[in-house]
Amino acid sequence: MKNVALYLAIAAIAAGCSSQEAKQDAPVTDRSAGVTQPSATPSTSTTRPTTQSPVAGNPLRDPSNILSKRSVFFDFDSNSVKDEYRGLVQAHSRYMGDKADSKIRIEGNCDERGSREYNLALGQRRAESVKKMMTVLGVSDGRIETTSYGEEKPMAAGHDESAWAQNRRADIKYAGE
Repeated sequence: MKNVALYLAIAAIAAGCSSQEAKQDAPVTDRSAGVTQPSATPSTSTTRPTTQSPVAGNPLRDPSNILSKRSVFFDFDSNSVKDEYRGLVQAHSRYMGDKADSKIRIEGNCDERGSREYNLALGQRRAESVKKMMTVLGVSDGRIETTSYGEEKPMAAGHDESAWAQNRRADIKYAGE
């Protein structure tokens, strides 16, 4: 008698499951990219599907990702990494830890003030400062190359503090980009 009751209960559950209408899933929003993805169930609406962003899957080119930021800016006549850029350097260090085959070049730059020789030396110290921070965070020394351009590659044209502030920097460049 118990077996019959068990079979009837299983049959009732199975019948109840098969008679339900298929429900459509709501679209899912990917908050990291700000793109609404279509649901897995086909829709009867006439809206066009969203297209993938050309930077999808590459955090180094996604403007909403910290890894797309590549410049560490410095104070006048200084090679100390400012506190506001430590998170940026840490993010690139973590990325390099995840991508064991990645290599970078850190390019030190200066504003136009100072002699050519002084600016080349200061640019090198800036690049080395970022490199040292990354090696302390676990990136192998051999995966980081440093170079200095001194005042030769300004980011901003001009002869005022605003332009000079943009030119006092170290740029992180990934190999193959």
